[in-house]
Amino acid sequence: MSKRKEILFLFVLDSIAINGAYAVYYWFRFYSGVFPVVFEPELLMPMAAMNIYWTLLFFFFGFYRSWYRQSRLDELSLLFKATSFGILLLFFLVFIDDQGVGSPTMSRLYILAYWAILLFSVSSGRLAIHTFQRRMLIAGVGRRKAVIIGISEKAKELYSHVKKYPELGLEMVGFVSLEELNFEKGTNDFQIIGALNSFSTIVEKHAIKEVLIALDSTQHDKLLEVIAQCNSHDVELKIIPDLYDIISGQARTMPLHGFPLIEIMPEIMQPWEKFLKRLLDICFSLFSLIFILPLWIIVAILIKVTSKGTILYSQERVGKDGKHFRIYKFRTMYDDAEKQSGPVWAGKDDPRITKIGNILRKTRIDEIPQLINVLDGDMSLVGPRPERPYFVEQLSRDIPLYSRRLKVRPGITGWAQVKHKYDESIEDVKKKVEYDLYYIENMSLRLDIKILLKTVSVVLLGKGH
Repeated sequence: MSKRKEILFLFVLDSIAINGAYAVYYWFRFYSGVFPVVFEPELLMPMAAMNIYWTLLFFFFGFYRSWYRQSRLDELSLLFKATSFGILLLFFLVFIDDQGVGSPTMSRLYILAYWAILLFSVSSGRLAIHTFQRRMLIAGVGRRKAVIIGISEKAKELYSHVKKYPELGLEMVGFVSLEELNFEKGTNDFQIIGALNSFSTIVEKHAIKEVLIALDSTQHDKLLEVIAQCNSHDVELKIIPDLYDIISGQARTMPLHGFPLIEIMPEIMQPWEKFLKRLLDICFSLFSLIFILPLWIIVAILIKVTSKGTILYSQERVGKDGKHFRIYKFRTMYDDAEKQSGPVWAGKDDPRITKIGNILRKTRIDEIPQLINVLDGDMSLVGPRPERPYFVEQLSRDIPLYSRRLKVRPGITGWAQVKHKYDESIEDVKKKVEYDLYYIENMSLRLDIKILLKTVSVVLLGKGH
């Protein structure tokens, strides 16, 4: 089942459970005879409102991610947290309403009964489908094809472990060696299907969705090369950690039926954080575009009277998942600045930059038109800077993991921008990639706000480059 169908199926299942729980609560409250009834409210409208409320809350808590390997205990624990939070919020909303109309305290206690019914209903549905899916995986239905990179003893142990537990949902295709070998030596239990240099062909031929990396301690220098090979494919990466890493706390592992694995570049932000991040992007962009319109006019006049050319400068950039889009900036260079040189990085005291352009760059005012890109959804306020296709192609060859930056929406400002200067050489780019990868692995609203505050400091103090 595809991710989209899986999410739709879970959404329908939860909706049935939520509506069923409300119907049971409605009968229990007004028709069981256990509680006194002053008046009978409408059924369908509150039921629909509760359905929307709980499905949105479940979405924010990450209930509609891919969960085929999540344990049932983890599922129940997350469900308990989500429903407890939701009920607590409802409790205070009802409390405020009761204070206004003078309702008795007893009416708020009914919410606890509703919570118990809801928790039982949704958890029963989820456990039932979880058990059904587990049996289907054991029967061989819905498994994801996987390969192991490496032919070490660790790799063989991992292979045996995955074969022993079919409920993990992995169908092992075979091993990928780091170097060319005589593949005819493979057996049914140890099938080498190719070498790393033909990884793209292996992924396409076998429709690989999971890559498990099991290298010896002597092969750690090959790890970046392995990850770089996997970057251009839609596969999930997991790696066997060193025991020292686990003991020293350097690696946070996820157990695969007791076998420790580290998920490489996982999706860090919770759905509710993604939603708030996008909401912040839209609200801030609209507010800024409307209220700083006078600044637009002043900057436009200064650019026009100090140099020939257009006021706005647009350029093709590479965004999330390799999508190309046109970025907008106030023009800070003389017209046709790269006509003779071609694409090059801007250097310190670059003669192509106009006098007013130098001021715009120091204050980052030249970036303001990119708020249009933020509204379009091509960019975010915070994220790795989008680069030109020419440089992306070059840097992806020269710098391992560079293309990992394309896994998130690019930003007007970012951790690399507030920690480092403009790119003037390949060494600057390498340093910025380190900052970008740190941001991607630690994405959060808290970090975004910290970066925005640092950016404001740069703008006010004119510390930009």
